[in-house]
Amino acid sequence: MLSKIHSLFGSRQVHFRGTSKPITPFGGLISLVEFFGKIRLTNAIQEFMPFRLSSPNAIPPAHTLMAFFFSAIVGASRFAHTDWLRADKALHAMLGIPRFPGTDTIRNLFSRFTQGAIESFWRPLWRWLLPHFAAPHEGFSLDLDSTIFQRSGRQQGAAKGYNPQRPGRKSHHPLLAVLGEAQCVLHAWLRAGNTSASRGVSHFLSEALALLPAGWKLRTVRADSGFFSEELLEFLEQRDLTYIVVARLTGYVRRMAVGLREWVHIDENYAVSEFEAQLFGWKTPRRFVVVRELVRDTKEAVGRKLLDVPGYTFRIFVTNRVEDALVLWRDYNQRAIIEQRIEELKAELNADGFCMKQFFATEAAFLSVLFVFNLLSLYQKALNPQAPYRQPATLRSAVFLGGAALGRVGRRPVLHISSAWGGFEKHYPLVEAILKWVIPTSPKLPPSPDVGEGVCTI
Repeated sequence: MLSKIHSLFGSRQVHFRGTSKPITPFGGLISLVEFFGKIRLTNAIQEFMPFRLSSPNAIPPAHTLMAFFFSAIVGASRFAHTDWLRADKALHAMLGIPRFPGTDTIRNLFSRFTQGAIESFWRPLWRWLLPHFAAPHEGFSLDLDSTIFQRSGRQQGAAKGYNPQRPGRKSHHPLLAVLGEAQCVLHAWLRAGNTSASRGVSHFLSEALALLPAGWKLRTVRADSGFFSEELLEFLEQRDLTYIVVARLTGYVRRMAVGLREWVHIDENYAVSEFEAQLFGWKTPRRFVVVRELVRDTKEAVGRKLLDVPGYTFRIFVTNRVEDALVLWRDYNQRAIIEQRIEELKAELNADGFCMKQFFATEAAFLSVLFVFNLLSLYQKALNPQAPYRQPATLRSAVFLGGAALGRVGRRPVLHISSAWGGFEKHYPLVEAILKWVIPTSPKLPPSPDVGEGVCTI
């Protein structure tokens, strides 16, 4: 059957008809598929997966989890959106998945996760992935932050708490630790919505530090005022970790800042000073660094205004580092990266969109999205370690999106990538870069069979 439509501009007719060829809009995923094969991702998932299905007709859990990974990568924001890829036979061939799981199958996988299953699967999987990143000689900066996931319904853990966008509504309150130089999430907890930012932070950091590969070190720990607590500072000092934490502006801290008379002027707008104080309940005095900024019409000043000092805003940090106040301030400003990463997780990988009634099922889906984010960060470093970081949505549009048709040459499947999307000339160098990439630390899993150079195995 041949039919036609009329173009919107002009009088030309466009005929259309069906084809039996498997076609995918995501032909650009070939280099990512080759990358997953290079690091033997499927081997690791199968090794650590805590579930074994006895039915001969069941889709293996590793296939189901990989299907969810790719659904998140191509832009799914709800479990229902994973059905987008069920008809994509060309992508199924790239993945080597004969049957793509449906939404219910993916939900059922996550519903199997308990707290014990999360500890036995996700933590070892994180320990396996991290050594693939190259560690800087001076060490990583570890940034702590929390965020709000809006919830509507009666999901476990959804509770009323701090929620500036929808006051009085239920939410989850995740806690994250991010390695700034690697654009990598080191550790994360999904928490109830009525949990404060710093609650349980010492236990959280203990788990995060246990995930670090041998030989890795932390240059410093940075956190905002939500983590200003004796518990955190004492924990870091006991482990000889340096830190910069924004101080909460209590009455005593305000009075100390107002009383400062010696300021080092950076320029006409900024000045720095410092003092030492032992707050109520503290076991020892600590160093406070103060940054004063002139309020001006041309720029929104960052910080808090003190009534006793009009015309300025103040930011105050507590630290155990010995560098000059200016150096510490500039170092802390790099922490803004974690806010960008969290925004990408929510807006581009929809980390807050995959929610189920059971708490640990939701946490498992949340950790899946974080793991995908880490995989995409590592993928970029494998392609070109010197290239600037690109956000997940940028990768999706600039690399992964590309029409392709699945065909055959003899008995060998061949993916024909449309030249309109860059074609072979664009994607072959990416596959070549993956094949030439040298993993910084040899994984513990046995090597997979060799594949032909420059060929994407389907």
